[in-house]
Parts: sequence; structure tokens; C-alpha cells
Amino acid sequence: MGLYDFTFYDLINRNAVNFKNRTAWYEVDDGRELTFLQYKENVDRLAYGLNQIGIKKGDRIGALGKNSLEYFLLYGAAAKIGAIMLPINWRLSAEEVNFNLNDCEPKALFVDREYQGMINDIKEKLPSVKGYYNLKAGEGEFNSFQALMDKTEDFDPPEISIDDGYLIIHTAAVEGRPRGALLSHGNVLFADMHFDYFFNVTEKDVHLNLLPLFHVGGLFMATTAFHAGALNVNMSKFDASSAVKLIKDKKVTVMFDFSPILSSILDEAEKTGTDISSLRAVAGLDTPETIERYQKVTGGTFYCMYGQTETSCVATFGKYNDRPGSAGKMLPLAEVRLVDEYDRPVPTGEVGEIVVKGPMVFKGYWNLPKDNEYTFREGWHHTGDMGMFDEDGFLFYKGRKSEKELIKPGGENVYPAEVEKVILQHHAVEKTVVFGVPDPKWKEGIKAVCQLKKGESLEAKELIEFVGQRIARYKKPQYVEFVDQLPVDADGNIDREKVKELYGGKQY
Repeated sequence: MGLYDFTFYDLINRNAVNFKNRTAWYEVDDGRELTFLQYKENVDRLAYGLNQIGIKKGDRIGALGKNSLEYFLLYGAAAKIGAIMLPINWRLSAEEVNFNLNDCEPKALFVDREYQGMINDIKEKLPSVKGYYNLKAGEGEFNSFQALMDKTEDFDPPEISIDDGYLIIHTAAVEGRPRGALLSHGNVLFADMHFDYFFNVTEKDVHLNLLPLFHVGGLFMATTAFHAGALNVNMSKFDASSAVKLIKDKKVTVMFDFSPILSSILDEAEKTGTDISSLRAVAGLDTPETIERYQKVTGGTFYCMYGQTETSCVATFGKYNDRPGSAGKMLPLAEVRLVDEYDRPVPTGEVGEIVVKGPMVFKGYWNLPKDNEYTFREGWHHTGDMGMFDEDGFLFYKGRKSEKELIKPGGENVYPAEVEKVILQHHAVEKTVVFGVPDPKWKEGIKAVCQLKKGESLEAKELIEFVGQRIARYKKPQYVEFVDQLPVDADGNIDREKVKELYGGKQY
């Protein structure tokens, strides 16, 4: 360990002293609790068990399952031995799970019972995996999670740098291929510090951990609360009724939101007459109507932001009321610029590509050196997103560059090209364009405009189900429109902008 290094495991050691007997984690499903000291002791046992099965520094550990205490322990144990966590989105199809696993080649794979059937079906396609384990103690047919923690002995963990890789999270598929974003210990810790700074999180706070631990929003809010000595109240899966009860009973103070989470909580609280005024701070993405309703009901503050996996969740942050519609201002330890196609800064009030530098920028895409060279050109991380600064430095998000068009239903990232590729596998479809449209539930929905082959017919419901059976169901279109002829440009290519103009109006 270098004199100037600090890792997530160092944070665990620090908290075991600073907040020794304070409760660090409450597991909603079964009522289990761990103090900060007990969390460290469990992490140490699990790290020894992982070491005994041959997990070394730099090895990847795959995890496929819902939020749980065991999942968070695995993050801690990986930090101690220098392994790299590979959390897998449980909403993905078997084919997508298989791709992500083979892309990063984990040596061990931890899986919840409900996904073990899927993994059994693709085991022969996973040559890197040497051991399969239950992700939750006592549940499943794979090797026992608990057995890894049955005994412990002192061992010498490797030296780990703050810049060493700590986790890989796959981003949405660009040109049909997801890319694994490698984040370091430093990325996680700086994200924590920024969230703690803006939220003013202390050991008196309670975080409702309801977003999945495979997502930067869910994971970094959990580590933020842990960093500050606050309590993490963990839900394995979001349910509005349970969430409202927990906010009241546990006096929850902070949480992260993607539409429609907050609106469903507000609806449930209103229906049941439950007091949720303890919820003083919420960050994320939502509609102005929901944000203003939350602030009126609770007296709390909603925080807006801009960020992506590659920027460790955030690059700008601010109170909604400071400049409604904006994504806040630059973080204390970030520089954000807007540039034109030649990487020249654009004037205030003009739209340019958002580029970022600072300690929150990720290490690069796993095994994709050419992508990294292009993404990090001129010494800046090029996000592919467009934005505009106003005179006071507030950033306004203006969509994706045409080369990286993106749809964000409920906070997830979906690239149109990936959905279009699947739609075109249907024998009846000749051409298609997929794009984002307004949606009352998800804020942004997915729409497919399709031109059928001559003599073919197809129902929208049938096509939606066709897509949902082949990729993650959150990527299937909510809206389908069939047209006789898609507009084309002078070169005979589909005119995507014209399609959006003609068919991209209000959907509800």
C-alpha cells in the first residue's frame, strides 16, 4: 500500500474505528443488521475465502442478483484483495449476460437462485469461470456463499493503488456491442465525497438503497452513505408500499430517483396518509411536476445532475430550485467544457459536446484501446452528450450527438441501433427507426417506426413481444407505428431527423 493511496478497503478499516458500533446496514428482507465493525469482520472473512479459492489481484468477480447484504460484502472483500467486481444487470437476456461475462472473463461467478437456471444454460459458453457460488447465503444450488466465510486467518493482501481497477460496469450497446467501463477505487471515493458534499450527508442520515447495485446510481449512493457513517436501508427490489413504510419507520433522509420511483412513492404516501417528511434530499432524474410535488409535500430538496457511468455517476450537480431545467454546476473537483466537432470550446449560450476531466473520469473501456484513444482525445473524456452553459455556469442537457443517439427510459441507457438490429430480425420488417419520445411513466419512452415488407402484416403487440424475448425487456419499444414508406434523404438513406419530426410528437 503506497503512502499516498487510499482504497475502498481503507475506508472500511477507517469506518470500523470511526463508527464502530453504529449500524451500517439493515436488510429489509430478513431484518439482518451489521455495525461498521461487523461489516469489516465479515469482509475480512470473505476476503480470506476468496483468496483460498484462488482469486488474486486483478481477477474479475461476476455478480448477478438483486441487492443484498452479501452483494455489498462482496464489494468490500474484492476491495481488500484487489479483485475487480463485475456486476451484471439482472434485467438482461441470457445472450446479453453471456456477452458481458465473456467480455470480462470472471474467475468466479456469484448468482441469485432465480438466475441460476439461466446461468446453467450457458455454462459451457463461460470458459473463464472456475467456480459458481450462491450470491445470497443459504439460497441456491451453487457452491455455498457462507462456506467462504466459515474461517479466517491472517494473510498478506496485495498492494493496491487508489488508481487500480475496482469494478466494471457495462454501458449501453454502441453499434450493437456493450462496453465495460472500468472504474477505480479513486473513482468510487471521489464520487462519494461529491455526493456527501452536496447532500451534506452525516452519520445521522439514513439512505434508502432501492436502486440496483449493478448501477452507478445505486452503488455510489450506497457507498456514499457508508463513507459518511450513515445507515443503508437495503431493499432487494423496489416496491412503493414498502418504500413508504420504510421512509416513515426508519426516518429515511436521502435516496436516488429515476422516474417513476418518486411519483409512485408520493402516490402511495398520499393514498395511505403516511408522513414521509423525513426525506430531506432526493437526487436523480424526474419530471418537473414530480419534483415540485415532492418538494411541496415534504419540504425537502431535489437535486439535479448530469453524468454517466464513465464519470462515476456525476459531473455536474445542483439544487433543482437554483435553476429549474438545468443539470446544476460543475463539481468541486471536475472541469466540464463544451466543444465543437474540432474540439474547440464553444461560447456561452451555444450547444457543444460535453467533455470532462478530473478524478471522477473512468479508467477506460475494458480491452478497447482504440475506443479509449478516441474517447480520451485531447486529454478530455468525450461523453457523446450535448449541452449548453448559461451565463451563470448552469449546464443544460441538449441530447446526444447523432453518432451516439441514446434513449433513457427510467434511467436506463438504450441505444436505438441495438433495438433496430433486433426489430430487423423479424421477417415482416423491411426498415425501422427507433428513437425516444415523451412518456408519462418513464419520462422517455422507446418508439419504433417500421416499414413492412411488401405483402406482410404485423401487429404492434407482436413486434413488442418479439423484441422483449431477445434483449432486456426494458429495451423493447413501448410505442410502434407502421408506415407505408419511411422518408429518405438525397442519398437514399433513411432520413432519421425527418422520421422524428413526422412521428415523434406527444405519445400520451
